[in-house]
Amino acid sequence: MSTGPHEHVASRPTWRCRACGIAWPCSPAKLRLLAEYRENLPGLMVYLVTLREEAAEQFAAACGGEPPTDLHPRFTDWVPARSR
Repeated sequence: MSTGPHEHVASRPTWRCRACGIAWPCSPAKLRLLAEYRENLPGLMVYLVTLREEAAEQFAAACGGEPPTDLHPRFTDWVPARSR
């Protein structure tokens, strides 16, 4: 999958948005992911937990120890518990 400079995707290993520069997932990325996975929220959670673990490993390697403590809320707490 090719991504352009204006797409709200993560830039690894910083995990900042390529388009807006804030911590990923940014608001536009969250909206896109919710739309893409609207019929499969469990699949979205699996995807985000996988990315969260990848980010934790990369942050720990870069910092020489523990990853940031805010990764769980940042990556997964915003996903609704179920579809409406």
